[in-house]
Amino acid sequence: MDESLRGKLLIAAPTLLDPNFVRTVVLIAEHTDEGAMGLVLNRPAASSVSDAVPDLAWLADEEDLVYVGGPVAETAVIVLAEFDRPEVAGALVEDDLGFVGTDADDADALEGAIRRARVFAGHAGWGPGQLEGELEEEAWIVEAPIPPELFPDDPATLWSDVLERKGGEYALVARMPEDPSVN
Repeated sequence: MDESLRGKLLIAAPTLLDPNFVRTVVLIAEHTDEGAMGLVLNRPAASSVSDAVPDLAWLADEEDLVYVGGPVAETAVIVLAEFDRPEVAGALVEDDLGFVGTDADDADALEGAIRRARVFAGHAGWGPGQLEGELEEEAWIVEAPIPPELFPDDPATLWSDVLERKGGEYALVARMPEDPSVN
């Protein structure tokens, strides 16, 4: 592994046709020689947080949806958050971005600690060398995120928005129509 991609975005290349990752944007939360773990940022599920995980409803607005973080451990709940008090995070990805720990259902313990949060079911995962192989095959485009992309208001446009921001040939890719036969 040349360099850790922790904290970076992986944008699915148009040639990546795995239905789990077509037109996805993945935040890499951990990347070591032992593999990588990330969250798909632009796949909202049909269930609201209050319906699917009532204990975590305090973290979200009533209409906020659970997001599908990836195809690994799909029943596991992961909460990505921006922290005003990062010392209470279960694990940090960046300075104030990380995961709510096991006390996620304890609103009192985390009062005033979290600026915003999103609830995910499952995550994306790669074994040793797997992500590096996919990068060599140009299945992913790597880009540093800007804060609004980590909690997008419109997840349906995140893929094209990030590519558009990257500019050049990527802006052209961003405008490609979606192939309805892929999903």
